[in-house]
Formats: sequence, C-alpha cells, structure tokens
Amino acid sequence: MRIIPRTMCTQHPDYATVPQWATNDFIKGDDEVYEAYMNYSIYDCQETMWDFEGKDVDIYVVRKLLENYGGFFINKVLGEDIFLTYRLPNPNVEASDRKVYAEALETIPMAYDLARVFYGKPVKAIFEVIYPLTSSSRDLIITLRYYERVVAGKCRVELDEGVKVADVIGEVEPKTIEVIPLIEDMDSLLRVDSIIEGYVKAVKPQYIRVFIARSDPAMNYGLIPAVLLAKIALSRAYTVGNALGVGVYPIIGVGPTPFRGNFNPRNVNNVLREYPGVYTFTVQSAFRYDYPVDNAKEAINTVNNSKPTEPLILSKHEEELALTVIRQYVDRYQAEVEGLANVINYVAQLLPPRRTRRLHIGLFGYGRGFRGITLPRAIAFVGALYSIGIPPELLGLATLLKLNEKQWGVLEGNYVNLWRDLSDAAQYICLECIQQLPIMKNELRVDEETISMVLEDVKAIDELGVKVPSPGFEQRKHALLTKLFLESASNGYINDAREYLLEMAKVRRGVG
Repeated sequence: MRIIPRTMCTQHPDYATVPQWATNDFIKGDDEVYEAYMNYSIYDCQETMWDFEGKDVDIYVVRKLLENYGGFFINKVLGEDIFLTYRLPNPNVEASDRKVYAEALETIPMAYDLARVFYGKPVKAIFEVIYPLTSSSRDLIITLRYYERVVAGKCRVELDEGVKVADVIGEVEPKTIEVIPLIEDMDSLLRVDSIIEGYVKAVKPQYIRVFIARSDPAMNYGLIPAVLLAKIALSRAYTVGNALGVGVYPIIGVGPTPFRGNFNPRNVNNVLREYPGVYTFTVQSAFRYDYPVDNAKEAINTVNNSKPTEPLILSKHEEELALTVIRQYVDRYQAEVEGLANVINYVAQLLPPRRTRRLHIGLFGYGRGFRGITLPRAIAFVGALYSIGIPPELLGLATLLKLNEKQWGVLEGNYVNLWRDLSDAAQYICLECIQQLPIMKNELRVDEETISMVLEDVKAIDELGVKVPSPGFEQRKHALLTKLFLESASNGYINDAREYLLEMAKVRRGVG
C-alpha cells in the first residue's frame, strides 16, 4: 500500500506576512516552484497541491523541481515518498478553463518521462488529480476516462499508414490515474456515499481519497452547519467504503481561522481531535508564513507523526438531528449574509491579494448560492467580516438558543471544539464598529434590520456562556485598526484603509 500523506501544503492566498524568499507580494511563477520545494524540504509537508483552479500555474513544475533541487529529490522520490497532486479546474463550471483542464492532464505523462530519466526507473511522479465541485460520480469517471482514452489512449491513433502517435512521441505512461472528489456544497456532501459508490462500481479501485471542503460550506451555510456537514460526510464515506470493501482516506480542507477550520500551529492537536478518521489535513499558506518557521514545522511534524483515529459513525437518528440543526441555522445565517453582502464585497476588494488568481467567485458565482447574491472567495469573505468587527463565526449563532436538548446533544457530541472556536473568534468582535455600520457612507452602510440580527448573535455569545478572554494587546490593536479602517474607507482615504486591513490581517495571522 502506498503512503497516504498526513499533510498537504496548498497555495491558498490566505497569508498576511510575505515570506522573505518571495520576490514580491504575489507568490507566482518560479516562486511557486521554490515554494513546493520548501514545503517538502523545510516544512516536512508530505504532499503539495499544485493548483490549476482559477489561477495561472507552471506546467513544467516537475522538470524544475528535479533540475533545480535534484540533491533533495534523489533521496525523496516524487510520487512514492512525497507527492505532487494537481487540482484541476472544473470544466462544467469554469468554461474558460476547459482547455486548462485538458492541458493539466496532458502534463502527467511528461512528468513520468522526466522522473524516469532522473531516477533511472519507472516513477509515476504525478498520478492523482483533485476534481473540485464534484457533484456526482460521473464527474470522476469522465475525468478518468478522458485521461485513459484521450491522453494515454492517443498512442494507438494512426497518423499515417504504419505510423501511430506512439511512434512520434513514445509510449504514454501512466496508463491511468486516480481522481479525488473535492466535495463542496451541501447536496453533494450529503450524497458522498452515492458519489463513492458510483465511482467504485465503475472503476473498481483498491481505495479512494475523498476531499471534504470546510471553507466554502462555512461561507455558504455558516460555521456550525459546515462542521456538522463534514461529520455527516465522513460518516457516510466510511460507511459506504466498508460496505463496498474499499479503503476510504479522507482529506479535510481546513484553514487558519475558526470559520475555516482553526488549523494553525497553535491548534493542531484540537483539530486532530475534531476530525477522527481524517487522513490528510491541508496546511494552507497562513499556517506556514504567519508563524515562525520552527513553530510551523513542529506543528506539521505533529500531524505527520500522529496516527489516524477511528472514524465516528453517526446513526440515522443522529444524522437527522444534525440536519435539523443545520436547516434552522442556514435560514438565519443566509439572511444575515444577504444583508452584509455589499460591505463584504467592498472590503474584500481592498484586502491584500497574495496569489495571482484569475477572477473566480466561488459557489455563489456558479448559481449555487442563495437569494441571487454574489460573494468573493471564502478567504476574502472571512477577512472582510473580521475587518469590520463581525467575526463570521458569529453569524446565525442566535439559532442555538432555540435548540432542544437532543439537538444540543448531537451538536456538542459532534463539534468537539465548539466552545473553543467561538471563544477564539469572539475576541475580534468590535461592538462599537458594528453599531456604526448603519450610519456609514455608501458601500460600508448596512441596514438596521441586518445589524439587529448581528447584535442578537453577539448577545448570544453571553447567553450561551462562551468564555471570552479579556482582550489582550493584539485584540485591542485589532479593534483600533478596525475603527481606523472604517473611518478611512468612509472618508475616501483608500490607501490608508488598505494599510489598516493589512495590519489587521497580520494581527490575526492570516487574511482569512
């Protein structure tokens, strides 16, 4: 059995502090190649996601890694000891990137040829791809068949009498790949078992890695629904895997803030406890660059050296109780987000961009959002709300005051770090700033009805008994910067406003 990585470094643009080796504020081009090498050699990350979704990416990454850092890779075999995994664009969603989808798959045989020469033996340097926004097993099957029949299968195509493609470009290896579903919306998360079953019956793999999103579900449905959906999806994935006799190795897409998973060097042990059964945790950019290198490395090694724990399997009754909590929560949460959408979009465009991502606006932009609103990607969404004094973890929280005893039981039994996460987030509430939003100018203004709901959520923090530490220096500094940002932005001092946003992100150790 191959090594299943415990840690996957990603290219999320969520870091506030620019690493010293970056040539500018944007990590792009050869900097991303060097970053991948750093992921393995400095941070001891076992896997790197090479992201074709919504951004330009170097298709010659394997060549550059082996040529520039051969002394490292000769001892760490790419594809056997450490891993480089593509995230493809979804051709059904990002129409302008359909050819990028094809281009990414076409580079896999090139990586094989390079690795075979470098190592002097057959090596599948890249053999896995992540398919985002997976909604059915058909997404995975089509991607696999495209690779097998178009990329690898073209070798059999005759170009002229007696001359086939293989005679011109050589044999194409590997002959097949593995496809990882990245499941991001509620309906698909609740159908994870059917997605796995359809793929397994068609392809008959020995195992399957399943990528459970945390950021987009949180943005779409709220913090608590995102956690409960992840737990239901993990339970259903393991249940169907056991029934089919197939190994299931989940990945969880956790980011640095509580809203996106609270996975940072100070909190890894809590997150390991939160997600039993998860094999791979995403180590996003803020985890690596907004904390001292030694702290980040130590935390990554803690995860690498830990053993995956037994998954938590929910009963049908527990699932149904969890779903009642989710449905109640989503209604209130989405109403609040609708009222905050304008200010979120305005502030998001002022946040420091950290990767050269093309325009890409997440699930809301794909017609899968609610009430017809458009929002930025999850990182900017979170950063914008923190920057106006409303940690997004609070939105919808007053719903919990209406839960019955059984609903509380399933929530607390399945969200282990609920109170810690709420406590961590609540330190960044700026009550004075929230109360000012109805009288702000232009895009910063929020209607009274929405603010009234937000203030009910703030009040719920006390009523629920969440223990919020007395504000320390960093929290007081963040509140002051929030006030300065709102004052600057409302009076047209945009450059100053951008600086305050950056300073707040550094205080939080992450944009979002």
